[in-house]
Amino acid sequence: MRTILILCILTTVLSTSCKRMLDEEIRSQVSDNYLSTPEGFEDGVKAAYSTLRTFHANELGMTMTVFGTDTYTMGSDGSFKFINEYTSQFDPRTTFVRDLWNSLYVGINTCNAVIGRANEVEGIAEELRNIRVSEAQFLRAYYYFTLVQQFGAVHLSTAETKDPTSEASRANIVDIYQLIEDDLRTATQHLPATQTDYGRATKPAAEHLLARVLLTRATSEAAKESDYTDAALLAEGVINNYSFRLLDDFADVFEQGAGERNDEVIWAVQYTKNAITNGANADADGTGNSAHRYFLMEYDVLPGMNRNLADGQPWKRFMPTNYTLNTLFADRVNDTRYQKSFKDVFYCSRPGTYNVNGKEVTYALGDTAIWLPGYKLDPAVKAAKNFMVIEPDGYTQKLYPTLTKFLDPERPDINYEFGSRDFLAFRLAESCLIAAEAFMYSGQTDKAVTYINMVRARAAYNGADEEEDAAHRQAMQVTAADLDINLILEERGRELLGEQFRWYDLVRTHQLIQRVQAYNPDGGKNIKDYHVLRPIPQDQIDRTEGGTASFPQNPGYN
Repeated sequence: MRTILILCILTTVLSTSCKRMLDEEIRSQVSDNYLSTPEGFEDGVKAAYSTLRTFHANELGMTMTVFGTDTYTMGSDGSFKFINEYTSQFDPRTTFVRDLWNSLYVGINTCNAVIGRANEVEGIAEELRNIRVSEAQFLRAYYYFTLVQQFGAVHLSTAETKDPTSEASRANIVDIYQLIEDDLRTATQHLPATQTDYGRATKPAAEHLLARVLLTRATSEAAKESDYTDAALLAEGVINNYSFRLLDDFADVFEQGAGERNDEVIWAVQYTKNAITNGANADADGTGNSAHRYFLMEYDVLPGMNRNLADGQPWKRFMPTNYTLNTLFADRVNDTRYQKSFKDVFYCSRPGTYNVNGKEVTYALGDTAIWLPGYKLDPAVKAAKNFMVIEPDGYTQKLYPTLTKFLDPERPDINYEFGSRDFLAFRLAESCLIAAEAFMYSGQTDKAVTYINMVRARAAYNGADEEEDAAHRQAMQVTAADLDINLILEERGRELLGEQFRWYDLVRTHQLIQRVQAYNPDGGKNIKDYHVLRPIPQDQIDRTEGGTASFPQNPGYN
């Protein structure tokens, strides 16, 4: 397995401002002994976080988790449509497969180095040493969890690799999950409930991740009888034992800037407006948060519009399926999440006179230029509008509802890729949905209903008066008779749309094949049973002594 000693080429230092956060600065030509110093040890821990940026909120990570599911299919642009289509082009030489694999092992090796050398560091308080080691264990668990979900059995190493080696093998999945569990259980013993530096791992973050891990393991060949019960209790503890809360308004969760650091966020992957550390510098690690690009329709060529910061860079990678629009978000009377997840109005950014709906219309800056009502209008009503109306039967791979939760109008210019939004990796709404699913399978249906209804109640419309409010909230409540895995998957689809969960959710619940066949018009005709795993990168097999005999390919990709 090719190994890059990341600590020889990248370490990080903390940037201090009015509100401290975990940030990165490039340092090169660092000696190997540096890691054994207090400053080097701290920088090594920070370096371990940098791998998060290689698969969160960028095209690689989004493609490997959002694409090829029941909720999203392909827009008109992009070079990786075959991942959504499940064609034979999706093979062991796929760039995203290779890059994801390599970056995760870089992160794992960094964690192994920190953990393995921690006791060599002098001049650091024991309590702080334990916290930093636990951060590395949390991250190592997270990286291995990502690998095992994507690839199944992978190479397992808990010791730092300093020199290139060609020895590798695929470990038993039971052992991989056991390492993940052990790391997280240890981390929960030493991590504090909060950290001074925003973005570091905490005790509730480790508990939340462990709940997610056990929920996933429960349907795998490594399942333990206690997985659902333990996952339920861990998630319930995160909900009840800390100061987190569901925000009153779903839209507020994704408010850019200071609003991102809100009471619902358990843990977030950090990005910054610093161009040096956010990816604009070719030597920087990470790419910035570029999720703002991928879920947008091609608004900028339509009458009255040009590309602008408020509406974003329309890269047209991911298009919501009819299932998403017509089933997940069918209730737009009681549930606010369609309105607060998708953009339905575009305002003129290019004043002028245009031919719209067969008549000449003059737009001033800020006039309504495009409206996506989400339903079919009466033809006379549509004809009376002095702006472009795009109804559902007019959706194409270029024109479709734009997901708004990742938009980033605070970028310095419209063509700037490296967004600064944090990626909200763990939030309390997911804790509630984990608890609901785990309690359901543990036979505690009443608790399951309680937690799913917490999420649904927050999403309810506020009416004109208290009586109407109560009617909306009541309409959003589900009962024990309603509860099954399909209901939970639908609720996760509405609440967590686009947040890099869906592929994992469908694989975990053994519904990937049937749901893609039913709801993804581009992937359904090609998907096979073996697509529940990704191909092992050919590079990994080629550089392993013994080749496929030592490191076999996943079935179906030979």
